[in-house]
Amino acid sequence: MHKNFKEYLKDFEDVLKNVFHQRYDINQFSKERSLPVVALRDIMSKSPLSVAIPEEFGGRGLKVKECLSILSAASYESLALSLTFGINIALFLEPVAKYANASIKNDIFKRFLEKQNMGGLMITEPDFGSDALSMQTYNKKEGDNYSVKGIKHWQGLTGMADYWLITSRGQNSDGSLKRDIDFFVCDVTKPNQQIIVEEYYDNLGLYMIPYGKNKVDVQIPSQYKLEPQTSGVKMMLDVLHRSRMQFPGMGLGFIKRMLDECIKHCNERIVGGKKLIDLDQIQYQISRVQSSFTIASAMCFRSSNHSGIENDLANEGVEANTMKAYITDLMQEAAQTLTQLSGSKGYHMENIGGRGIMDSRAFQIFEGSNEMLYTQITEIISKLMKRKKEFNIYNFLKDFNLTNKSYSYFKKDIEFVFTLGLKQRKMIDLGKVFSRIISFNFVLEMEEKGFRKDLVENCLEILKLDVSQLINSFHSKNTVIQIEEYQENSHWYNFV
Repeated sequence: MHKNFKEYLKDFEDVLKNVFHQRYDINQFSKERSLPVVALRDIMSKSPLSVAIPEEFGGRGLKVKECLSILSAASYESLALSLTFGINIALFLEPVAKYANASIKNDIFKRFLEKQNMGGLMITEPDFGSDALSMQTYNKKEGDNYSVKGIKHWQGLTGMADYWLITSRGQNSDGSLKRDIDFFVCDVTKPNQQIIVEEYYDNLGLYMIPYGKNKVDVQIPSQYKLEPQTSGVKMMLDVLHRSRMQFPGMGLGFIKRMLDECIKHCNERIVGGKKLIDLDQIQYQISRVQSSFTIASAMCFRSSNHSGIENDLANEGVEANTMKAYITDLMQEAAQTLTQLSGSKGYHMENIGGRGIMDSRAFQIFEGSNEMLYTQITEIISKLMKRKKEFNIYNFLKDFNLTNKSYSYFKKDIEFVFTLGLKQRKMIDLGKVFSRIISFNFVLEMEEKGFRKDLVENCLEILKLDVSQLINSFHSKNTVIQIEEYQENSHWYNFV
């Protein structure tokens, strides 16, 4: 019988405090390329990944709110540790629980629970980053096995994971590759399934997580191929969208830490005989981080009710992209704010704000760069508008299920008609507007359940300001382009 989750979470938080603040030097960790084995052993002794293992296999049952709570607790202390858990939960354990052949699940889950194994996902290739559907890693059936070959890179937990989910495309008899995507569970402890790490990357942030370039040349038994419900592409979208809906868990703990550090520092720091926190601009900057905390909380609330493995998220691109892109923008802003407010202290390597700038920056890039995701939000909503023949944004959002509570708060800015065929820079502006209004819908849903009103009111003021600025940007004439041969007549020295 599992312990009550609140007790379990408290025990886990106590272990993290002990590891990062008492037994070991967290500031030293921030400069090293991996988490010391003894520290990781202490953390994993609490079986944090059990939250993502079904009950019939001894886990806590894949409850989204538990998964997000573990991610949040970890990211309060270390964003890299939280991402390590996020990779294991969203990109390995949940896909295995949902799509793996029943015959292989028990052994995998047993090793995660008893031996603290870890798993990751290989999609990205050196020549095909965001263009995953063009991947060149291929598979072909050979008797009872599949031969899988290719090069993958920027996989978190490179050289460290015991299991990998590897994506590839089936090879036709003429050597061409099929359009659909196949997933295979690779167990690197088995013969003919070792992944060769060709290079470790000197990543700029997230020091604790090894990244690199991996050569895949493995033989995988056919029962280790995931079984999609319709197509492999739909399965990949379901997996990635579920992962994006778990970003708020990592974001919440991180933003809360930035907020707590901001408040603590500005209460203690005296400038010109006054506490820093008494200055008007400081109040505004901290209120923005507090608003981000409210939004992250609302996203976790929403995700807990909508992103379980029982749901098919393949068509939930607007919601998943909103959560991933917006929460990661807010994480970066919170880290920048703490670093700025910390003054010279913020520029120390061990300062959690300065380090947080680099650690959170990657979140805006991986699993789809934010510019791409905001563009996709506008593309999907544009298609829905076209289908309804309604191009007035206010009128459309009134009946849209993701904005039906929040649309009216933004009426003065969004009551206009737009035409299709926008430049990408305009689509990004609009995607950001949609993401803010959708996120406030989540906030209002959470408020109905009793979340405190003063935080909601502050959040609304910040969002109205942001939406207004984004709409101004959208309406402005922005046709500037880069100039190819800019060197001629452009050296100031010649004109003095």
